[in-house]
Amino acid sequence: MRVRGYFTASCNSLTVMSFRLLLLLPAGLPVHSQGDSQSDNKVMDNITVRQGETVFLSCSQGDLVTHSAWLNRSSIMYAGVDKWSVDPRVSLVTLNQDEFTIKIENVDMTDEGQYICAVQTRSRATTTSVHVIVQVPPKITSLSKDVVVNEGSNVSLICAASGKPDPTVSWKVITPAAQVLTTEDEYLEIPSISRQRAGTYECTAVNDVATDVQTVELTVNYAPSLSEGKDVGVTLGQQGVLQCEADAVPAAAFEWYRDDRRVVNSFDGIEIEDSGALSQLTFFNVSEGDYGNYTCVAINELGSANASIVLFEVIEPTSSTLLQGLFSETTSTLLEFQTGSENYTVFEGPGAVQDGNSASRAAHTSTCLLILLALQLLLKF
Repeated sequence: MRVRGYFTASCNSLTVMSFRLLLLLPAGLPVHSQGDSQSDNKVMDNITVRQGETVFLSCSQGDLVTHSAWLNRSSIMYAGVDKWSVDPRVSLVTLNQDEFTIKIENVDMTDEGQYICAVQTRSRATTTSVHVIVQVPPKITSLSKDVVVNEGSNVSLICAASGKPDPTVSWKVITPAAQVLTTEDEYLEIPSISRQRAGTYECTAVNDVATDVQTVELTVNYAPSLSEGKDVGVTLGQQGVLQCEADAVPAAAFEWYRDDRRVVNSFDGIEIEDSGALSQLTFFNVSEGDYGNYTCVAINELGSANASIVLFEVIEPTSSTLLQGLFSETTSTLLEFQTGSENYTVFEGPGAVQDGNSASRAAHTSTCLLILLALQLLLKF
């Protein structure tokens, strides 16, 4: 009986207090402009707070206050010093003759809305309302995964974000830096994409609170293309290297051919080394049989390309060939004839025609020719 009576009394007390608080907030409170001194219902400036921060709600008290409470919509948070809210983030800061202040920690979107401070004095009831606006940093919620497409395909990238205020979403190209592409839209459409547009694309979501940035890698596959092959001249017995460079995505595999026969590493004196986009065919000791035309073939899943490279012989100069070259460059055919009493010396080639006064120079030239011919004969023995 005692327990039941105590429980009944407690319920009655709570009911009475609830009615008293509700009397402070009659339904359909009229809306008044801020600073209306004649009204018992005051409206304070909106409070803007960022998600995760702490918001303080305060109202003035005055003399002869009998009851006071803070309410969120229709729920009582604090009635005087008594906490009615079950939310552990809500707590009392100050309650005295001057002010009644509570705080809400780690504010979230669910805390946004109208809050009312109700004060009952012996003569009248007054309310003060304030609207709490919770700002949320932008967050990219949906982003295209890294994309791999074949050249010529149509590409669509999406970047969706949430936040408050609503964030602005934009796309731009990060690499290659030479490209200029900026769009303020969640969708980025690239029709018939080329290999030059492969790279890193950045999505940015921004509002008044913060910025969120994420990137997407766009890979464009294409068939190999080869740089023009350079023929290589090598002296017999020396080392020769043929090079083949391919541009392809994915990277190309290389094959080397001599006529219709494939060249492999197992051949004596030959080594094939592939490094990324470059393939090298090395002859460590070039023989007569190595000279000829070679074909480099680059292959990936989208196609192939080939280029021909010639390995040709270079003959090293000898003393005999050097002398022959000197002889041919410095001499011409000397012809002499006589007309009347004057002698003429005629040079076939650059020498032109000279008069008889140049006879001494002609004789000197003849002597030089004889010496050169004699040296050439000696070299043959």
